Amino acid sequence: MAGKKELRAEETKRAILAAAGQLFAEQGFDVVTMRQIAKAAGCSHTAIYIYFKDKEALLHHLAKQPLQTLYEQMEAELGNKSLSPEQLLKSVCRVFISFCLTNRKLYHLFFMVKSSRVDEEQPALEVQQLRNGLFALLQRAVHIYVASAHTAHTAQAAQAAQSNLPKDTVLAYSRIVFFTLHGVIGTYVDSEEPFDMLMERLHATIDLALEVMLAGITSTIKRGE
Repeated sequence: MAGKKELRAEETKRAILAAAGQLFAEQGFDVVTMRQIAKAAGCSHTAIYIYFKDKEALLHHLAKQPLQTLYEQMEAELGNKSLSPEQLLKSVCRVFISFCLTNRKLYHLFFMVKSSRVDEEQPALEVQQLRNGLFALLQRAVHIYVASAHTAHTAQAAQAAQSNLPKDTVLAYSRIVFFTLHGVIGTYVDSEEPFDMLMERLHATIDLALEVMLAGITSTIKRGE
């Protein structure tokens, strides 16, 4: 059983993370200082460094579990063998959109703060490693879909064709999908509408946006064949 000292330390750590998340969401990552976070958390401006060495460490701790959960959800969709390549990519996209609109207040923190290239193999910042892992999953779904556009529209044929696709081609289409998703999310990220109501209202529009995006990709691929 944890002693009183350990329990207090955990309580302080949770308070710091809660304060940091709120301040980052309200004022922006670059504006907020460690001193402000410490004050909001009820600890001294020196004690905060016992738990977190800097704001980047706070960013990582705030984003780690949510982004890991999203990773697992997207990975689960990718493992669904009953879906066609088109259904697979749409499902992965919906999971991503749903997560981001559920976490609207921290969306910018989770995905934009201190961001670097999504195809960078070994980013220095830990949170960027998480982001790039998510992009890699999206890229896998795009890879399957693009392969299917070159073959019969079955998951088995798409899987077999993947190895023949140029890496740059898959990356280019993955970026297009990535941009589209963030465009949809960015439009509603500041909305105060409850998530359930927002998704109910946007469900058909999001589905149409995905349809148009995939139709454009397929048409472009076929023109190049």
